[in-house]
Amino acid sequence: MSTAPDLAHRPAARRSAGSRHAEARPAASRPGAPPGLLPVVLAATFMTSLDVFVVNVAVPSLQADLGAGPAVVQWVMAGFSLALAAGLVTAGRLGDRYGRRRVFGLGLALFTLASAGCGFAPTAAALVGARVAQGLAAALMGPQVLAILRTAFSGTAQARAFARYGLTMGVGAVFGQLIGGLLIRADVLGLGWRSCFLINLPVGLAALVLVRRCLPESRAPQRPGLDPVGVLLVTAALTGLVLPLIQGPQLGWPSWTLLCLAGSAALLAGFAVHQHRTRATGSPLVDTGLFRSRAFGAGLLAQLAFWLGQASFFLVLALHLQLGRGLDAFGAGLVFTAIGVGYLITSNAVHRVAERLGGPRTITLGGLSMAAGLGLLALAVYGAPAAGVWWLAPGLFVDGLGMGLVIAPVTSVVLAGVEPGLAGSAAGVLATVQQVGGALGIALIGLLYYGAGDPVAAFGRSVTALAVLELVLVGLVRLLPRRA
Repeated sequence: MSTAPDLAHRPAARRSAGSRHAEARPAASRPGAPPGLLPVVLAATFMTSLDVFVVNVAVPSLQADLGAGPAVVQWVMAGFSLALAAGLVTAGRLGDRYGRRRVFGLGLALFTLASAGCGFAPTAAALVGARVAQGLAAALMGPQVLAILRTAFSGTAQARAFARYGLTMGVGAVFGQLIGGLLIRADVLGLGWRSCFLINLPVGLAALVLVRRCLPESRAPQRPGLDPVGVLLVTAALTGLVLPLIQGPQLGWPSWTLLCLAGSAALLAGFAVHQHRTRATGSPLVDTGLFRSRAFGAGLLAQLAFWLGQASFFLVLALHLQLGRGLDAFGAGLVFTAIGVGYLITSNAVHRVAERLGGPRTITLGGLSMAAGLGLLALAVYGAPAAGVWWLAPGLFVDGLGMGLVIAPVTSVVLAGVEPGLAGSAAGVLATVQQVGGALGIALIGLLYYGAGDPVAAFGRSVTALAVLELVLVGLVRLLPRRA
């Protein structure tokens, strides 16, 4: 165990000048990251992002194969997201305490094993259990990926690393439906929908072999405590928040969902008070000093606004293409490639754009581009509702361009100023905001979509609201420090 002073949890006023200078070393003073680091951590990122979306394509065939009812199928999708969201904050602390490489490797092994459980599940109940295990394993990996990128790279190299991270997340999300459609249509070895999960096995095993060789170990200067009371409070609070957001729209918001949301708010308030008190006397799960940073607090708000729109947009677009346009899952996946092309163009160049314009201006440009793309979609829907589906392509392409300019910079801005000792905790909070934003966006935009009745009008209303949300993101960027 390191005997270095606990810079992560000592009040800033008490730190020595030497400590501050050590944390602010220039890029040139850090040893180079191993060449295989990015492929290993990004393989895990891709699998996690893919498995959030690929299951949408697999639902019809797995439902027929396993004889699963609608409620069970819903839990196949919801179990993963719920377990992921509830475990991220705690997982960030585990990485700070036990080592980010060690916790990442454990999560990767469990995720690969759980993917095998999904692929070979004999019953619907077994599939639900394996999906929950997948979500918990993904929670172990997610904060470690962000913390490793934050601590292993600096300067321009760090900007490139976050750009690759954003590219990988987007490719998994945008192309998830297409990949799933291709796998099911190919029906390799007669596996059908099971191949959507079993594809993780060769990727996960290859990454596992390289973890010890390619990933440097890092942790907080001293092993912070686990704060069991904080773990209990935040897990219960996030479960009480995400569960009704997932189930409420499908069930018509019964009374228990509203009680859960109220209870979650109370638990989150109790968690915040507990963390503030623990910071003065011990080792909190989330150091409240993080929120004194303007870049961190404002960056989280920008993250929330962005992810409110992302998952919900993919949902309403998939519904519009399949219910409103009559496409099958593979055909819908092909239309998604219009977003993917735009996204690949900008996400490959975003670090150079950010070097020239700065993070906040790059995010602003991306948000305006997304708003313009969504506006073009609304015009295509309202102006020519009977036109062919590829009339949507220009708007989707412009929206993809904007996405590629936002994901990496908004993540980098939040984490760039965080001390290395707090990287895991900060990454856990950041990843949690992403998941909660996605669930909340699906619930809110889902109400708008299903309340319209007509599928074409529903999509038009939804993308109009999402365009306004992107303008809110642009406004929130103004809260960021100009030099972020």
